[in-house]
Amino acid sequence: MIYRIVHRSTYRYKYPVSLGNHVACLKPRTLPNFQSARSELRIHPPPATYTERIDFFGNSLSFFTVQEPHRELIVEGRSEVTTAEHPMSWPRKGPYWEEVAETLREDQTRASLEAYQFSFESPRIRVRNEFASYTLESFTSGRPLPEALLDLTARIHRDFRFDSKVTNVRTPPEEVFRKRRGVCQDFAHVQIACLRSINLPARYVSGYLRTYPPPGKPRLIGADVSHAWVSAYCPGTGWLDVDPTNNVVPSDGHVTLAWGRDYGDVSPLHGLVLGGGAHTLKVAVDMEPLD
Repeated sequence: MIYRIVHRSTYRYKYPVSLGNHVACLKPRTLPNFQSARSELRIHPPPATYTERIDFFGNSLSFFTVQEPHRELIVEGRSEVTTAEHPMSWPRKGPYWEEVAETLREDQTRASLEAYQFSFESPRIRVRNEFASYTLESFTSGRPLPEALLDLTARIHRDFRFDSKVTNVRTPPEEVFRKRRGVCQDFAHVQIACLRSINLPARYVSGYLRTYPPPGKPRLIGADVSHAWVSAYCPGTGWLDVDPTNNVVPSDGHVTLAWGRDYGDVSPLHGLVLGGGAHTLKVAVDMEPLD
């Protein structure tokens, strides 16, 4: 499957912005299960400076400065990706989760060392006893990690309700856990907090999810969504992706944009502006299949 993805962010400011420094994370990664054929960023007003670099986690970041006065900023990421014909299959077996939690810190292989950093607290995710207690209902003694991971994903999907009005990008997982409501970012943060609270490495994955129109209805441009899910490390297999919002294992309908410790590492667009006052943000994502 080949997708053309357009991610358009429009900021409108109450007063003119005289200077804006921004960082965009809008270029999909190239991975074994899909290839990023091309990717570009369109910015208006045109930036005075623009550079790119790869961050610590291997994500592509774009740094730009807009120096002319403006009351509207439009940043549009355009990409074309090809997904694999046969996505990675879920392992039938795996190590017991206790074995992973106990031995990962001693494992000196490159993959395990890279994974170990995702078992600690991060700026937006804390280890808590309440997360551990909830998680251990799925991660019972002697249970294989892949099996327990799927069970935890299903429980979060069942116990938490999607509600875009009760949280924002800075709502901590503890509050989401109490309210049992939130959006995909919140559910990903909660599941990561659960896994790290029992010493298992988990990372936050940002990307896109293809949506489907109702039968007989036309496909709406811009109706697809920016999405988030979770990746947990399983020795011998690698990283296992799960989507607690939809209770699925991501396949060719999910496109990975970036990953990090939490949302703060992979925010699509952030920065500092001089002036502007209050602002509004409108985001539209279009994920169009080309074949």
